[in-house]
Amino acid sequence: MLDLFVMTAGILCVFLVWKILYDSNRFVVVRHCFADPRIRKPFRAVVLADLHNKQYGRENEFLLNAIHELQPDAVLIAGDMITAKPGGSLDTGLHVLKMLSEKYPVYYANGNHEHRLELYPEKYGSMAREYEEALQEMGIRRLVNEPVILEEKGIVIYGAQIHREYYRRFRVGPMEREYLDRLLGKSSERYYNILLAHNPDYFPQYAEWGADLVLSGHVHGGVVRIPGGRGLVSPRVSFFPKYDGGLFEEGKSRMLLSRGLGSHTIPLRLFNPGELLVIELAPQEGET
Repeated sequence: MLDLFVMTAGILCVFLVWKILYDSNRFVVVRHCFADPRIRKPFRAVVLADLHNKQYGRENEFLLNAIHELQPDAVLIAGDMITAKPGGSLDTGLHVLKMLSEKYPVYYANGNHEHRLELYPEKYGSMAREYEEALQEMGIRRLVNEPVILEEKGIVIYGAQIHREYYRRFRVGPMEREYLDRLLGKSSERYYNILLAHNPDYFPQYAEWGADLVLSGHVHGGVVRIPGGRGLVSPRVSFFPKYDGGLFEEGKSRMLLSRGLGSHTIPLRLFNPGELLVIELAPQEGET
């Protein structure tokens, strides 16, 4: 009986190690479609979040090829393309962005890792400046609490960079209603409002502000997903977080929470492969 138990435990351990290696080195493509009368022309975008310098194949050829096959109108970045590590390399994230910027418009909102480079120059040295200069050379403008209007599509894209106090561990701090108005101005009534907001914990506040579609990341799908269930842990160190990955609704607002493409603090994934999101936006049926 003991031998059977040991053998079963051994097989289970081997399976879990294989599954971790498998899920940590692959990604899936997930599509979502939305329609709204304010949208004037179809718009397809791929959404990248939490790459954290991960490589899928040599120079990320598998990831780039998957994006090219989708033929997007634009690439939307929901933060954390790089990992804030003193003396670390920015090359992997920058290479992906360079390859994409040569073919598509790239709309980039910071995550907490990009923001961290700017907040603590005494720790990260010149990394923030070098990163910004590289993006400017590519023609990529980061949306730091500002919008870009895609007039012919009937879409406005905002990039939100909330204060570091909203990334504290163990609890979700309060966010007053007027905070996002001060940060972003009023949401648009004329255009369909897309909000790139890295931290999903404040989805109710984003919805109240007026976001029609929030694109978020940060949680990495909960790192480990219970098969058929929820993610295990968030970067805030909360177990079974409410917002772990997928589609959420709050009133008329929706949030697509990417499970991300890479990892950092907990360098593994289990039952939780990386995720490349694709959004298809179209005019409301019967509308022009």
